[in-house]
Amino acid sequence: MRRNRPADSIPKKERPVSHVSRRSYRPAPWLFRNRDLMHSLQCAEPVDQEDLTNRLNHIHFTNGHILVHLRCPQYEEGILVRAYPEACLGSEVTCRWSADEASGIELKNYQFQHLVVDNGRSMILVPAVLHKIDKNGLTVELPLTSYAIGHRQARRYACQEVVVELVQSGFQAKGKLVDYSPVGLRIRVRPEPSSSFHWLNPDARVVICLRHGQQILFSGICRCIREQGKLQEREIVLAPLDRHINRFKRSQFRNPRQHLVPSPTLIFDHPLSRKRVQLEVCDISTSGFSVYEKADEGVLLPGMILPELTIDFASTSSLKCSAQVIYRLEAEEASIRCGLAILDMDMSTYSRLTHILTKALDPHAYISSEVDMDELWEFFFDTGFIYPKKYRLIQSHREEFKETYRRLYQESPEIARHFTYEKNGRIYGHISMVRAYERAWLVHQHAARTADFKRSGFMVLMEILHYLNDLYRLPSAKIDYVFSYFRPENKFPDRVFGGFARALKNPRGSSLDAFSYLTYPTLSMGPGLPEGWLLQECSTVDLANLSRFYNHYSGGLLLDILRLGHKNSSDESLEDLYSGLGFMRRWTAYSLTHYGKLRAVLIVNQSNLGINLSELLNCIKILITDSDALPWDILCTAINQLTGFYQRESVPVLIYPSDYLQTKSVPFETKKYLLWIYDARLIREFTEFLQRKFRISYHFSNTLPN
Repeated sequence: MRRNRPADSIPKKERPVSHVSRRSYRPAPWLFRNRDLMHSLQCAEPVDQEDLTNRLNHIHFTNGHILVHLRCPQYEEGILVRAYPEACLGSEVTCRWSADEASGIELKNYQFQHLVVDNGRSMILVPAVLHKIDKNGLTVELPLTSYAIGHRQARRYACQEVVVELVQSGFQAKGKLVDYSPVGLRIRVRPEPSSSFHWLNPDARVVICLRHGQQILFSGICRCIREQGKLQEREIVLAPLDRHINRFKRSQFRNPRQHLVPSPTLIFDHPLSRKRVQLEVCDISTSGFSVYEKADEGVLLPGMILPELTIDFASTSSLKCSAQVIYRLEAEEASIRCGLAILDMDMSTYSRLTHILTKALDPHAYISSEVDMDELWEFFFDTGFIYPKKYRLIQSHREEFKETYRRLYQESPEIARHFTYEKNGRIYGHISMVRAYERAWLVHQHAARTADFKRSGFMVLMEILHYLNDLYRLPSAKIDYVFSYFRPENKFPDRVFGGFARALKNPRGSSLDAFSYLTYPTLSMGPGLPEGWLLQECSTVDLANLSRFYNHYSGGLLLDILRLGHKNSSDESLEDLYSGLGFMRRWTAYSLTHYGKLRAVLIVNQSNLGINLSELLNCIKILITDSDALPWDILCTAINQLTGFYQRESVPVLIYPSDYLQTKSVPFETKKYLLWIYDARLIREFTEFLQRKFRISYHFSNTLPN
């Protein structure tokens, strides 16, 4: 005879299928624990029925909710249940229950107490008279007077779709941001499976991170104000501790903050509440701006990131950027001053902002504005920037040069920027920069008229320093290094650029490398290399050997700007960027080896004619790693195999080390160029050097002749 077995000992295959329905999990209503509010009615502010009705209709219009305070006589505890008010056209109002919270409540076991309306700054207790309550909702008669109690330091705002992560010494919890104010955050979180609320120490600090999708909106250290809930889920009120965020390294050379008239306006969708916000700008610079807001209605939380905001200049110009709130300070007349740092904006937008601010300082300073091309060419010839030998190099292609410059100076593509100092359309000073490599910009074509205005060369130099001072921090700019070529006999760049490198005495901060320069005829390929010699694209081993040679011989930044062998698939390549704008820019490295041993690396640089007037972006750059083992005729044969990339009579060749040609019988006229490179993060040191060396002010001064 078969004995009955306990159900839990029956194998799964033998157990009967249960037909008992399972209800989906619904969160329980939150217990009403803030009894102190009930004892503060004597100091509450009265709210009349008309004001309450208008507030309820606004909540209905925006699909918002109120809270219904119910009390359980058996256990003498209260709960809060969300309800959605219908339109209130008289003294009576009907509210629908929130399906998620009220479906599991036995309403017959509870007594109605109050309606609770949260207006952000306080809680309005409504001692309404209950007419009807059932499973769908309730209907009440509004009193003539309600009471606003529990006034907060700052208004709270409900939040949408903001995920919160909380960490404390190994404890982890995740959930959502319920509401926030500039001084506090209310979160609802559940512990991670590997954690427990038993681990949470409310007396110790916690770190939280707020996200919307993949975008981080806030991260910082907070202290716990209060918490309620169970081990499965808790609601915690937090106060951020940092009132000031040190986003960037402090510098005494800051672009001046300006008070513009009329004041610009900040417009953005708040990242936490998703509501539209407009604030008047108090002052602004290329690094950030400040605004004022009411102390009790503030919306800016220190450390909060604004992924997209618009700076509107009197509805005539709008600039978009991302920013972060870096401080919140008390000011006069119950107001708060908030500072915001610009985190990123594209090059075109940054140029427009810089142009607006620079023009406010000096009306003669122009940044990437449309230039009169006839005046520009006259300026280049009049200043001697285009001298006879340079003109001989470009004269046969002058129409192509003109078209390239027309597009650079009148269409202002994002690959180039120019700075001029002008009065009444006459150019007194000029300097420009072009994105020459993936993360390096070439400063070139610095010229000035000295007959009328002896300081114009410094004025455009200060323009570009103002421009670069905050630009390097913007990820969109892709500017880790700035470099320039100049002749040693040219005193101005040698004292400014070369002088800084020599004074810094740190080639990893600013380096100076000498190249020999010659113009090489583009002959037919001719005979090939002798046996044992091979010219091919650089391998990883070749680049490693080149790096060892250069770091030993120079220790500078040349290989950092070339980034040979580095490909970043997540970004658009510089070649593709140029191509999309209708320009051409590429560079390819070839190794010249003898029986597998590296003798030189030849870098074929290609660009449109005229992007650099000396064609130093349209040349063959040669880095010789073993001068003694590389005969000149072998190097010439290698060069001949590469000149086919250039469709013109000759091509500039730069050779490093510069003393190589002196040891060979080179039948070409040669000259020397110095390549100056500096780490863009050292803009402060560079500015200090210029002030100390030349006693020039970092700020503009209007000293043009009348």
